[in-house]
Amino acid sequence: MKRGSVNRDELAKYLEQTLDINRFRDYCPNGLQVEGCQEIHRLVSGVTASLALLEAAAARNADAIIVHHGYFWRGEDARVIGPKHKRLKLLLTQDINLFGYHLPLDMHRELGNNIQLAMRLGLTADGRFGDDDIGWLGHAQESHLKTVGDLAREVEARLGRTPLLIGDPNQSLGRIAWCTGAAHGMLDNAITAGASVYLSGEVSEPTVHLARESGVAYLACGHHATERYGIQALGTHLADHFGIEHSFIDIDNPV
Repeated sequence: MKRGSVNRDELAKYLEQTLDINRFRDYCPNGLQVEGCQEIHRLVSGVTASLALLEAAAARNADAIIVHHGYFWRGEDARVIGPKHKRLKLLLTQDINLFGYHLPLDMHRELGNNIQLAMRLGLTADGRFGDDDIGWLGHAQESHLKTVGDLAREVEARLGRTPLLIGDPNQSLGRIAWCTGAAHGMLDNAITAGASVYLSGEVSEPTVHLARESGVAYLACGHHATERYGIQALGTHLADHFGIEHSFIDIDNPV
């Protein structure tokens, strides 16, 4: 069967429109970050554009890589030295395109990290909170999810890692708030929004005290672990839409 292809600029335009990238004030550029070959037959998706992901994609003869965590973050050292040099050198010498989508991927209603995580944990979304409505609110759909401890066990079963639970595992589940990645700073917003438990990727020292004092349980489920699913869904969508090959490569990260 003949493999399909898509023009690089056509793909960039489609992603710009699908993810509505121009409405976000982000910490990095969203879209094509490193230009490679014109025609894309093989697409690799991954969470972060680490050297390990680039090398694995090159071994699969990828024409393009699409990630959630790309390059050129606000405030980073602009010099092309060290790890940055190695990464960019590989992309440029192999003529591989790199696409990166940060907040637009978190928030997309069908392909985003928040909705994809909810689908895996059996959560139904019925509200938003926080700046730009980046956080999600809802309830547990599954009848076996009755307590915070039940939700923690569901996270472990579905994401393959044990979350850090701050709070009483026997506390009843009420309104659940969640935001993937490094969104521990939004616990205050979740409390204001009326949540009884808040789920995110990372945790900080002040988060522990706020959770204890507010009575709102906190689940730190892993930055990488909570953000594996949006980029997979996006890659699968692009493969179906354009008829190209797609594979997701998971570079394990304990954080």
